[in-house]
Amino acid sequence: MNASLRRLVVALLVLVTLVAVGTTGFWILGQGRWRFDECAYMTVITLSTVGFGELSQMHEVPGARPLTIALIVSGVGALAYVQGNLTALLVEGVIGQVLRRNRMRKAIAKLERHVVVAGAGSTGKHVIEELVATGTAFVVIDRDLAHLERLSTDIAEGRMLYVHGDATDDHTLVDAGIERAMGVVAALTHDKDNLFVTLSARSLNAGARIVSKIVEDRADAKMLKAGATSVVNPAMIGGRRMASELVRPEVNEFLDQMLRDKTKNLRIEEAVVPEASTYVGISLKDSPIRRETKLLVIAVRHKDRTFVYNPDPDHVLDGGTTLIVMGDAESVTKLRKILEDSVPGAQVDAKAS
Repeated sequence: MNASLRRLVVALLVLVTLVAVGTTGFWILGQGRWRFDECAYMTVITLSTVGFGELSQMHEVPGARPLTIALIVSGVGALAYVQGNLTALLVEGVIGQVLRRNRMRKAIAKLERHVVVAGAGSTGKHVIEELVATGTAFVVIDRDLAHLERLSTDIAEGRMLYVHGDATDDHTLVDAGIERAMGVVAALTHDKDNLFVTLSARSLNAGARIVSKIVEDRADAKMLKAGATSVVNPAMIGGRRMASELVRPEVNEFLDQMLRDKTKNLRIEEAVVPEASTYVGISLKDSPIRRETKLLVIAVRHKDRTFVYNPDPDHVLDGGTTLIVMGDAESVTKLRKILEDSVPGAQVDAKAS
């Protein structure tokens, strides 16, 4: 319950208490002279300052008029308190919601190379958790506004950017900044919806990396033809994980601990060596990767998509190769910055901008 609603509830409780006290007071003072409903009626018209008329023979009852005066004074304050809090609740609910939407729309408009997550269900929720953990900018699309607000509070400390709407609608994707996004995750419940999102996203952003969820194995080929960069079958991954828990439990425990340790935030990440980098032709041991970032290079993928696992310290870096590293998210960000700055003229351009 938010603060405005709590204040309104307190104000209503005060008003109800005054009605109960006034009704009981008149009933006791009258000693059976007035019916209970007459006492309640007198109390309500007194608190509301309407004042149609007194109870019969009120002037003959000691304390009745002082009680009426006290109720009038109390009623003016109590009703003003109720009306003020009711107005505040309505204003915060309507105007506040409009202001929040405008702020969120402006924040989304400033994003570049972010990720659009279509669907915040059981799969999308875990996607969001990982994006938050790795510090990746993203926008979530979902039809359930209350669910989006809960996820924002529970996962992103209320700072999650989202669009309330249908992800299969092109206008909703545009509102999420699809044209400027580096990637799209289609995590809706049904394959046909994810297929539609994939088609729309590819037509709106030809260069985005699109990862789509599939439920049926046969949807794999259709999704790739529609423009998906890759597809993920959660059921298949879940089954493989269950088998892996049987045959290699320690490896799974290691990976789980790595992902769950919020103090270290360790991840297996990637970074690309620019073609014009000054580190091209230099061995891993002579590069600043290990020395300045403390990252562990566990593999190198060449441009022909072949991998070199556990590369030797004397392994020479080539332009366009991808480094697969293990370490914390902050170190990975630092590595990417080092590689960007290794291109001649990059630092000069950054200072000029």
